[in-house]
Amino acid sequence: MAGMGKRMRPHSLTVPKPLIPVAGKPIVEHLVEDIASVCDESLEEIHFVMGRFGEKVEQMLIGIAEAQGAKGIISYQDEALGTAHAILCARTSLSGHVMVAFADTLFKADFRLDTSAEGIIWTSRVDNPEAFGVVQTDEQGLVKAFVEKPETFVSDRAIIGIYYFSDGERLHRELQRLIDEDIRIKGGEFGLTDALEHMKSQGVQFRIDTVSEWLDCGNKDATVYTNQRVLANKYPNGMMGDITSENSVVIQPCFIGKGAVLRSAVVGPYASIGAGTVVENALVRNSIVQENSEVRNVVLEQSMVGNHAQISANPRNVSVGDFNYTD
Repeated sequence: MAGMGKRMRPHSLTVPKPLIPVAGKPIVEHLVEDIASVCDESLEEIHFVMGRFGEKVEQMLIGIAEAQGAKGIISYQDEALGTAHAILCARTSLSGHVMVAFADTLFKADFRLDTSAEGIIWTSRVDNPEAFGVVQTDEQGLVKAFVEKPETFVSDRAIIGIYYFSDGERLHRELQRLIDEDIRIKGGEFGLTDALEHMKSQGVQFRIDTVSEWLDCGNKDATVYTNQRVLANKYPNGMMGDITSENSVVIQPCFIGKGAVLRSAVVGPYASIGAGTVVENALVRNSIVQENSEVRNVVLEQSMVGNHAQISANPRNVSVGDFNYTD
């Protein structure tokens, strides 16, 4: 989670993109919960590789790990040198059974992790494989090729950015080999796929598993859609804290945080309203509004609003960061 999150600005200016909330929790917290839900083994360590966003953010991440009974560890990738380099920043955790996840993606799955496999690549079937890295498999379901953005059809199984390795030490060695031999991809970065290809050529057998739903949080519209799907999948009856509601209607599923105030409002469906936020004389649906903001006299949909922001007047489809005001 060390990327700059440029496509999620202004929301990623104050926190890493994976800490932006959907359905009342940071994206990365949902991801950790989803991974824990498919593992029969307990999580021993959760290692977050990130930029330098300060002690408050780091303590939040440590808390996410501890909620799963795991030790939380923070490392920094101060220079954008690619996915392989980012994973290697977590070298102290690369031992035993290891899962690697890119923290701006969520998934829905109905399987259990098979730790007897040497390696697993999680995939999702897509309609436009030319836009993704995909895998080709043989008759046994083992990966025979990794293909980046194929110009002609080779497979519709897109790699979603979640991986399992039975031998973390071997993964460590393969990543270090890329650095030592200066093996880079286009743009001068060190790519994880190069390590996977070499491991495969050395006899490591990678299987695939397919998720039933793949949710991206790469930009505003994708994150709003992810908020909708997480609410529908995890909280179909909604989640509401201790709120004040006056002459208002909530259409589930929604998340409404503690201390929120609804006055002459219609909220939902698929709205996430942060703690302490006021929604007055307004309709808010299919949107994310973070904490301690004010939404008044407006129809707000397909929108993201940050913390301590104020939105008022006229129908809106907006992306507004922290401490911003629109009228």
